[in-house]
Amino acid sequence: MRAEKSSKFMPLVMAVLFIACSTVPLTGRQQLNIIPDSQLLAMSFQEYGTFVKSATLSKDGQKTLMVRRVASRIQKAVEEFAAKKGMSDHLNGYAWEVNLVESEEANAWAMPGGKMVVYTGILPITQTETGLAVVMGHEVAHAVAEHGGERMSQALIAQMGGMALDKALEKEPEQTRALWLTAFGVGAQVGVLLPFSRTQESEADHMGLVFMAMAGYDPNEAVNFWQRMAAQGGGAPPEWLSTHPSSETRIKDIKAHLPEALQEYKKPG
Repeated sequence: MRAEKSSKFMPLVMAVLFIACSTVPLTGRQQLNIIPDSQLLAMSFQEYGTFVKSATLSKDGQKTLMVRRVASRIQKAVEEFAAKKGMSDHLNGYAWEVNLVESEEANAWAMPGGKMVVYTGILPITQTETGLAVVMGHEVAHAVAEHGGERMSQALIAQMGGMALDKALEKEPEQTRALWLTAFGVGAQVGVLLPFSRTQESEADHMGLVFMAMAGYDPNEAVNFWQRMAAQGGGAPPEWLSTHPSSETRIKDIKAHLPEALQEYKKPG
């Protein structure tokens, strides 16, 4: 009887998963996302506001202006990209915002809806505005490709039996919030799930190159930036032990995508 019920239930599960599939812009990969955009954006804005209130914002006016200048140019590039693809509705509800936060951590992240944070610790590695555009293009690509929502959907299925986000927040608020922060790469990179898979990282590299090129930043700088990042990492683990591509693989893939990105490169002047 149990097996019979299970077999009857499976088509329903498969139908729900099929309906919940969406397509990643540019790469065309099918992804699972069971969280409605309205819920995704509402929680994103709430968590971003909470983070910013508790963070120490940089008082360096020059660096803050640079971060906001890059963010503005990347934003316009993303909007142009979406319009070209006939996907402008993909950005409905976005409320772009960026903050530079004082932290020794060499990191940056973006949430759904265009909410971004750059840590001061990554600026010595980015070195230039173009280097910063590599990072911000990459992080915005994660948001535009809805990687965080994909990871959160996977977490809800794996940890909470596919419970809807609003129900999970109601029944297990602390666990759900922890899953959210981990899925979107906010704070410590340790938790039930690491923030992004190798596939998602590679997609963000690819899309980020196009975004920075459309924003008027030379995508060739991406190779130099990731080489500097690799030098910071020391003895990295083998690729199969990591959710991120190895530095060698990442740089090789970026070089392969450069011709496409350079076609979109709008040289300033």
